[in-house]
Amino acid sequence: MKLKDLLKNIKPIDIDGDTEVEITGVNIDSRRIESGHLFVAIKGTQVDGHKFISKAITLGAKAILCEDMPNEKTDNVTYIKVESTEDSVGRVATLFYGDPSSKLKLVGVTGTNGKTTIATLLYNMFRKFGYKCGLLSTVCNYIDGEAIPADHTTPDPIELNQLLSKMVEKGCEYAFMECSSHAIAQKRIGGLKFVGGIFTNLTRDHLDYHKTFENYRDAKKAFFDGLPKNAFAITNADDKNGMVMVQNTKATIKTYSTRTIADFKAKLLECHFEGMYLDINGKEVGVQFIGKFNVSNLLAVYGTAVMLGKNPEDILLVLSTLKSVSGRLEPISSPNGFTAIVDYAHTPDALENVLNAIHEVLNGNGNVITVCGAGGNRDKGKRPLMAQEAVKQSDKVIITSDNPRLEEPQDIINDMLAGLNSLQMKKVISIVDRKEAIRTACMLAKKGDVILVAGKGHEDYQDIKGVKHHFDDKEILHEIFKN
Repeated sequence: MKLKDLLKNIKPIDIDGDTEVEITGVNIDSRRIESGHLFVAIKGTQVDGHKFISKAITLGAKAILCEDMPNEKTDNVTYIKVESTEDSVGRVATLFYGDPSSKLKLVGVTGTNGKTTIATLLYNMFRKFGYKCGLLSTVCNYIDGEAIPADHTTPDPIELNQLLSKMVEKGCEYAFMECSSHAIAQKRIGGLKFVGGIFTNLTRDHLDYHKTFENYRDAKKAFFDGLPKNAFAITNADDKNGMVMVQNTKATIKTYSTRTIADFKAKLLECHFEGMYLDINGKEVGVQFIGKFNVSNLLAVYGTAVMLGKNPEDILLVLSTLKSVSGRLEPISSPNGFTAIVDYAHTPDALENVLNAIHEVLNGNGNVITVCGAGGNRDKGKRPLMAQEAVKQSDKVIITSDNPRLEEPQDIINDMLAGLNSLQMKKVISIVDRKEAIRTACMLAKKGDVILVAGKGHEDYQDIKGVKHHFDDKEILHEIFKN
């Protein structure tokens, strides 16, 4: 594709060189540059891509998209200056890959909790309807059943368009994707065309990046602000920010709720560890999920399927066959008569929801032992809140290591313990080694009890000092039960 055609959707401030040059690839990572590529220099949160312009040229870049023109320029290389490369890269990538999102029915899911569950269930539902579908999620990306490992909740704009382009090539009609606040703020979804958006809920998270709750909220809201008139926006009327999200959208607004009048309404009729009976818009259905928060997630799935033109009766039939996403309220029965539940809950609100779900089923019969930690190099303010939430709803809490990343695990544990008073501390023990913490919980559990192992869910690693070591909560539990 000629460079001039890639620049159609952006507004260059200055161009130095030939725009008739043929571009064979687009990249923001200088290490991936090949002959004929366009290198986009982005001022990231960790590294400034402008430092790697000369390296990109050495590897064969024929054009550079940048915010600051280099003092020294190389012959036969075209330089394009723009106000924001972060804002431009998505538009350029969309054109290079043939605008793939316009050839799919693309639905985005944003919010603090529930994104993975909703996006994955929609993907599974529409495949059961017989469609070829794509999924972009925290756990894994899928192109019509082919798994492609995911490193981020939302990939960078170039990888995103590559994946969407492959979905189109494979004949996918629908694609469902999680839209993280980082991705929205960093314009990673810039240039994509969505037929619909879903808002789940909003609680404290990622304040290490966004700095304030308002910035975090506004990043999510920007997704709905950008939806076109012919799209739909489905929002959670039970969340205080639900209507804030859609107040400036051009899209058709629909609401879902378990508590108030809404377009899509549900009531919990019965709850067991095997599942729930629900009333959705006047029709009863049995589902293989537990927890009131999952009632909201299933409502969002139901409402989205309706807005995508599916028959409500058919939706409920498929809904009854769907299973929980890996590492989301996933129960494992022990031979000693207690139940272990593995869940990804890594925010105070998510922990509260999961523990509520467990108590709904236990109904006072049996104790709850919670194993949890907090991630390193992330929002420190939520650490004491996580400990408080765990203690509030558990009979025993074991504070342990999660993904310490570049921090010392004991320092993170100390931050969590700092949120507890002397009375609360009587319920708590701390064990840095996560495997030993899980083993201890199993030793303490009696018949009828429930152990919640929270924080990592589907993850099969521990991130320690920049190295990912294999570690899977579910594997550890099976190993302990076996022995």
